Amino acid sequence: MKSSHHDHNIPSTPGKFKPEKSNLYHRFRLHYSHPTKPTFWGFVFLCLIFIIFLNSSPSDQPLKTQSWGGSEWEKRVKSSSKIRSKSGFSVLVTGAAGFVGTHVSAALHHRGDGVLGLDNFNDYYDITLKRARQDLLQKSGIYILEGDINDAVLVKKLFEVVHFTHVMHLAAQAGVRYAMKNPKSYVHSNIDGFVNLLEICKSAEPQPAIVWASSSSVYGLNTKVPFSETDRTDQPASLYAATKKSGEEIAHAYNHIYGLSLTGLRFFTVYGPWGRPDMAYFLFTKNILKGKAIRVYESGDHGTVSRDFTYIDDIVKGCLGALDTAEKSTGSSGKKKGDAQFRVFNLGNTSPVSVSDLVSILEKLLKVKAKRRVMKLPRNGDVQFTHANISLAQRAFGYKPTTDLQTGLKKFVRWYEGYYGLRKKSHH
Repeated sequence: MKSSHHDHNIPSTPGKFKPEKSNLYHRFRLHYSHPTKPTFWGFVFLCLIFIIFLNSSPSDQPLKTQSWGGSEWEKRVKSSSKIRSKSGFSVLVTGAAGFVGTHVSAALHHRGDGVLGLDNFNDYYDITLKRARQDLLQKSGIYILEGDINDAVLVKKLFEVVHFTHVMHLAAQAGVRYAMKNPKSYVHSNIDGFVNLLEICKSAEPQPAIVWASSSSVYGLNTKVPFSETDRTDQPASLYAATKKSGEEIAHAYNHIYGLSLTGLRFFTVYGPWGRPDMAYFLFTKNILKGKAIRVYESGDHGTVSRDFTYIDDIVKGCLGALDTAEKSTGSSGKKKGDAQFRVFNLGNTSPVSVSDLVSILEKLLKVKAKRRVMKLPRNGDVQFTHANISLAQRAFGYKPTTDLQTGLKKFVRWYEGYYGLRKKSHH
């Protein structure tokens, strides 16, 4: 497998944390050996009640947390979070096995920050890709704990073990169209999970500064181009966008009431190596190589559908810039001591490209003609175009994207062919 450019100069990693195997089965057999009938059936009944309780939650989304705790576990958490540079931070990265989370974690670690990852490894897309990213990070000494941001006991424990200076909150249920199939998962992750994290951060000592991922989707039905952070965002076009917009409003409330320093980042169509398999460029690449037809959408009036495609390295620079300029939170013991920083930035490429042109670039790079099926853009929450105004981020931390789509896709295709073993062997 070909590695990304972030994983050079990496030391060996400690072995994976292995939760202790339960001996419940053996204990059950001991109880079963000589039971009185009431005791046995009472035990079975209690087990059933316990199982039902574990599997019930308001959103039908059971928490996914592996065994944790103990001195060895704490040692590993502290080791991963240890700052290794003079002016470094200790950062909790949620969604660390995700596309952006993996790249941001690697970049933070590479420059000497302490990094602890948290990810629930949900099956929205191929888990083997998430595990491969996890392995990549753990080889460099970054521990990714398997757990859910809704697990308040776990998250509180992490803040007791490590005094994080910053949180990079990238965990979220992604995707616009999937919200029509599983709406509760978006509320569970993007709203409930965010509130749970904020609740714990407000009471942490010291309170961390928080940078979190919003989305360009919050602009919804806005027809102004390019999108500016001062534009109205109260007409979301999808449930996903609505949950992300809700996150911005919730963040503002916690900033105002508890003095938490909060910076929101609106990402614009991020792509690149180790990317998300549900994204158009990834699906196009897969289907073009397999000779399958691809859907190229156009608007109702035959207008082009365009996206402000932003290469992952540019997004990482923006994330680190936001983290570096985030001011300290002002609260203590859950009480606000003074006004705290609250910011929202666009992170885009400022160069929208039509989906049709995206396909043309991929055809040249893959040396395969695509079987295009032009279709009308469905009413599923997708918008016709996105275009970021990035002047605020430029002024605040010098954000300046440098990778055009042609260059970025070339790097993606090279990674894709290496990861999936498609690179042609040279003949001698």
